[in-house]
Amino acid sequence: MSDFWFCVKHHRVEQGEDVCPPIDRLGPYATRDEAEHALEKAEQRNQEWDEDPQWND
Repeated sequence: MSDFWFCVKHHRVEQGEDVCPPIDRLGPYATRDEAEHALEKAEQRNQEWDEDPQWND
């Protein structure tokens, strides 16, 4: 089974050999569903880091 990627340039899930360059994608993800929610996960992580007292100095 091949990995799934989320292309931030085209806002779509990609898989296999025909994917956008690494600069334009998030992943890899094990499932299509995980890749479809990549932006939501990134936003959640960003918010967690923004609220982390170790990073707010």
